[in-house]
Amino acid sequence: MPYPGEYAQYRSIRKIVTDQRVHDTLASMGMEIERRSELTPAELPESIEITPSTRLPKWVVAIDGGQQEVPIQNGFPSAEVSYLTVSSVMLNVEKLNELDRNRPIDPRQFRQLQQADTGASVFPGCNVVLKGHLSAEASLRYQLLNTLREQRMADDGESLLATYEALLKYKNTARQNCPYLDCPKTPPGYMEGTGEYKCDCRYGRSLYSTDALRIHEGMNPEGSNGAAFAEIRQVLERLWLVNVLRTIEQKGWLSSLKRLAFVLDGPLAVFGHPAWLNDAIQRELQRINTVARQQNGEDLFLLGIEKTGTFPTHLLNLDIHPNGSPGRIRPGACMLITDLYIKRNIVFNENPRPYGYQTYFGRKFFYKTRSGALIVGVTPFLDESHCNLDRAVPEQHPRLPDVLSLLDHLVSSRFPNAVIPLIEAHAEAAIPLNLGRRILEQLARELVDDGTYS
Repeated sequence: MPYPGEYAQYRSIRKIVTDQRVHDTLASMGMEIERRSELTPAELPESIEITPSTRLPKWVVAIDGGQQEVPIQNGFPSAEVSYLTVSSVMLNVEKLNELDRNRPIDPRQFRQLQQADTGASVFPGCNVVLKGHLSAEASLRYQLLNTLREQRMADDGESLLATYEALLKYKNTARQNCPYLDCPKTPPGYMEGTGEYKCDCRYGRSLYSTDALRIHEGMNPEGSNGAAFAEIRQVLERLWLVNVLRTIEQKGWLSSLKRLAFVLDGPLAVFGHPAWLNDAIQRELQRINTVARQQNGEDLFLLGIEKTGTFPTHLLNLDIHPNGSPGRIRPGACMLITDLYIKRNIVFNENPRPYGYQTYFGRKFFYKTRSGALIVGVTPFLDESHCNLDRAVPEQHPRLPDVLSLLDHLVSSRFPNAVIPLIEAHAEAAIPLNLGRRILEQLARELVDDGTYS
């Protein structure tokens, strides 16, 4: 890295273009591409005709999160905190259709169609220590537990911590190490427990059930921790989804699921250190779905939507004619994709394991709505047959005709390839980059002044 004001010269370029090892590496990349081209390419996904249903849910619940890291002035360099928000928005689809039949829609009437709830929290990062804790890492671990303990869908419902600990029962923690590197236990294994408890070594230091997420293992002690905070945000978003479903079940409201659809911003997946939650969430969704199906006669209505990344980029490219004009895919086309197609056309991989087997609890599909929006959707694995990526048939996507009908009705013209519930959820959760950053920096300074952070 250069010093401030120091600019790169051309010496490194000369070394790169003359180094034989660089040439050999680039040549091997070319050989890999050439070898790959000799394979029989997977066919483009077949556009199948699926007639969208005439049914629509009465309500759509959309979940999205936001985060913003800001510096904190406490006398130590690189000190920062992160503000995280998770928003859930309920949109009345029935009334939206009524307004849609009488365009133009009055914005005031539209705002009355939705109910929003946003949970906010702050997490310590590099060089920020909570009172009574020994390090920034210990502070982050505690704050994660405390955040889950305080948040819940209903005042008399279970907390996110209780939801998380229900999922934790699916995890095998045998191979996890104690978060304290100097733990004198031999071997220094992780001791399972609930809530806050004490390590059984002679130091007796605090452990938390949320340590099993292992997010603290990726904490950077000398710089920004945006990646760790992003892992926390994705955990909070997905725990909210499961918390809502479990609360509905516990209160005996499962019949309401016949009129509810859930839309999650991003894929049905968990990445990074807490990726084990993927399997736990899948198994819990399957359990709840079994109970709900017995009562309602149909599967849960759950959809993830990927707005950015390699899959949306690939779908946009598929829609381009050879002459460069858009519109190659006909409106109403639905494309179901296999593991082979993904590995040969989107994410090159020769691993015999199916794509996303460690991170996803759902599978993707492509859809071009009747109005022309390009959507990468993800439906959940509610049955073991849904997990077989060697084949791609409509039956592997729960309630696919209903999903397509909902997408056709909720596409928005405000942004390209966008759907209304996620626009509204993002509006509730997103933190403005400029004005929001200044406000949050001021809040952080006040927290330091009152001794909340050291």
